[in-house]
Amino acid sequence: MALWLTLNALLILLAYLLGSLATGYWAGCWLKGIDIREHGSGSTGATNVLRTLGTGPGVVVLLIDVLKGVGAISLVNWFYTTDLIQPLIPSTLNPATWLPWIVTLAGIAALLGHSKSIFLNFTGGKSVATSLGVLLAMSWLVGVGTFGVFLLVLAITRIVSISSISGAIAVPGLMWATHQPLPYVLFGLAGGLYVILRHRANIQRLLQGTEPRLGQKLPEPDSSAQS
Repeated sequence: MALWLTLNALLILLAYLLGSLATGYWAGCWLKGIDIREHGSGSTGATNVLRTLGTGPGVVVLLIDVLKGVGAISLVNWFYTTDLIQPLIPSTLNPATWLPWIVTLAGIAALLGHSKSIFLNFTGGKSVATSLGVLLAMSWLVGVGTFGVFLLVLAITRIVSISSISGAIAVPGLMWATHQPLPYVLFGLAGGLYVILRHRANIQRLLQGTEPRLGQKLPEPDSSAQS
């Protein structure tokens, strides 16, 4: 049993490390020789990359950040289905019962990795793209539905932050409506709340009427986005 617990802990650690890959930060270093955390919102996410480095880098960072979430969940699913681990499963344990819980923990670890990257002294982005990747790997219906909410609100408001927050709010309801396992519903609640909390500086600007629309830039870095 100790070996099984250790292997599952390693899966969660690997999910965190995948989430920690500092895509936006590295893009800033490689393309312009800058620390993107010192520009725009101070986030390493795709939106700040888009505003600071341009459309191409923004799209690439977005896709990679989504793939980080997909990869974290795919790693767990692969581990639980590969023949290599079958002899290591304790006879008293039902892996089908464990799987959704480990998937959920890996998803949370990936989100924490993106926003609190070990490679960036535990700073990072707001975990929106990575959470989308996690959702797509958990349930493509929920992932597509969440992305649809994001696009709809973005089309109406042209504000990325409020679109991201709207998507985060929609996740638990989509999980419930599509009859996902309880751990996934709990992920929707916890992950959605976490993404909203990561947007607290944006919420303050929304209340002040100073949040930039898509294509606009923030005049100065906002250090609170890294906290």
